[in-house]
Amino acid sequence: MLSISTKVERIVAESPFLSEGLRRGLINLSELARQLQPQLQTDLWKPVGQAAVVMALRRVANRLPDADSHEIVLAQKSGQLTARTDLVEFTFRRSELTDECHRQLLEKVGTGHGLFLTVTRGINEVMVICSRPLIPMVEEVFGDERLLARLENLNAVTLQLTADSWRTPGIYHAILKKLAWDKVNLINLISTHTELTLLLEKEYTGAAVTVLSTMITH
Repeated sequence: MLSISTKVERIVAESPFLSEGLRRGLINLSELARQLQPQLQTDLWKPVGQAAVVMALRRVANRLPDADSHEIVLAQKSGQLTARTDLVEFTFRRSELTDECHRQLLEKVGTGHGLFLTVTRGINEVMVICSRPLIPMVEEVFGDERLLARLENLNAVTLQLTADSWRTPGIYHAILKKLAWDKVNLINLISTHTELTLLLEKEYTGAAVTVLSTMITH
């Protein structure tokens, strides 16, 4: 059976707002403990005292890392944040013909056009994100495939990370938590070895760039 401390730690870890508020010392622990009591008693199947919850919250808060430990280390080059506008996301049901559709799309699009295109294959779905001028090609190539979703008026912001950023624990968590704290809604994200691309609605692009710019280590 889970202890009170373990359960409280999980609740805090699942909420970027709670973890950030505790780290900054912005939350009244007694009031938060009072609000968490019903959930804890339901999950733990036993009475839970407010004082015990306050103690658990204080321990969690003391273990949260300082803001400086979540600095995002980017490659030392210009254009560390790159924005792409007017993108569309297609999601298709994956089939036996999906790989051939992918091959045909890359062949038609070619290289050197300066447009955005990425194809991600999941277990049951295939996602295509492209610049608006490429929509006719996507619709032609995937015309016989089952379309599950189509999202338009999207933008993308790409962060250039250092080659050894994968060694930094929680680096993606730090980025996503900060965006959530500032109420920036993400549609999707795409990562390679040194790039993290965030896909979002047009209205959130400016806020996302502002938030990410403040996190960059120059």
